[in-house]
Amino acid sequence: MAHLLWGGADCVELARSFGTPLYVLDEAVIRARCAEVRRDFLSRWPGTDACYASKAFVTRAMARIVDQEGLGLDVVSLGELRTALSAGFPPERIELHGNAKSEVELRTALEVGVGRIVVDSLMELDVLADLAEEMGPAGADPAARRAGGFRQHARLHRHGRVGSKFGLPLEGDLLFEAVRRGMARSGLDLLGLHFHVGSQLFEPDAHLRSLVRVLEAAAELRARLGFELRELNFGGGYGARSNPSESHVPIALFTDAMMGALERECATRGLKRPVASIEAGRWIVSEAGITLYRVEVVKELPGLTYVAVDGGMADNPRRPLYGAVYEAVSAERPDAVADRSGSRVSVVGRCCESGDVLIEDARLPALRRGEVLAVFNTGAYTFSMASNYNRLCRPAVVLVRDGRADLIVRRETPEDLLAGDEIPDRLV
Repeated sequence: MAHLLWGGADCVELARSFGTPLYVLDEAVIRARCAEVRRDFLSRWPGTDACYASKAFVTRAMARIVDQEGLGLDVVSLGELRTALSAGFPPERIELHGNAKSEVELRTALEVGVGRIVVDSLMELDVLADLAEEMGPAGADPAARRAGGFRQHARLHRHGRVGSKFGLPLEGDLLFEAVRRGMARSGLDLLGLHFHVGSQLFEPDAHLRSLVRVLEAAAELRARLGFELRELNFGGGYGARSNPSESHVPIALFTDAMMGALERECATRGLKRPVASIEAGRWIVSEAGITLYRVEVVKELPGLTYVAVDGGMADNPRRPLYGAVYEAVSAERPDAVADRSGSRVSVVGRCCESGDVLIEDARLPALRRGEVLAVFNTGAYTFSMASNYNRLCRPAVVLVRDGRADLIVRRETPEDLLAGDEIPDRLV
């Protein structure tokens, strides 16, 4: 029986060559998603922009791919920013997000000249304005005068309720106070608004509801403060399928609806249509990734079989955290018929936690110790959320294309875990 191929590479051979657990990313899928954004959003709707949300998955190789594909990059920390810059990513195409940016992060963003800073609170607005005015054009990269500008982060809960830790609510006067302060500060160039409505959405309804509310606020901002909305960021949340049997969700399902509504609503309110942008993370990378594990134990109990693998919640915490649903196959026998003995099969990890379950009810053939298991749709929020729980070493990452496999992140070793681990003199 033929082995599972991913990006033209034999998954069993990948496991043998690079070890397990192993993250495997199909470069062609990533580039195809980026090309779809360019074709069905940027080209179809002039006056638009798009960023890849690096929180989903970012390495230097990934940043290089995003750069080559012509998208911007959304970062939320100094680590993500440094990763992008070390890959040669143009700082003017980087957006800095985050609800608790440090002064070091803001200062660094100004120094290197990031393209946009999305401000999340009144306190951050004041800190950023002070830094921008203190540093001035002589204390930063020449592009930083534009970087000092920001898009006020009016980020809404998915269902439009206040109470999220992110952004400024449209209810009350916080947004108006932020815009008033921003317009009054010489170091800032207030460009527009940003909203985010949730994750794993498969219909544009939530985006459309929020779009209307944000434009209502923009019209009121113009009337009260003379503020002109030049840019509007729709955020992300575009859904990715959870298993290969489902249909791919086209980005145009969202962007066509949002852009049509944007043009109509702006015309109704007498607003000039702003430059519109999106941030797609999971949608670009999730379906490109699989994780390879090796079966360590098969434990058969009455009515239930546990398949324990050599990874788990340390390399993929999505199911215990969010109830994420995955599907898996044997990489050695991908077409094998699922065991119909009546026993439920649960794929579990090796961590000392009862909640370390990867797949609660898996459709798998009878597996043996040492068999390679492939779990689909793990390109997003696995590597980026991995930990060293139980002092486990984080897996390697391999990028595959046309049968070629390149190591882009090496596997951690016990020596890596001990590198920063110190014993104070008083304990020696």
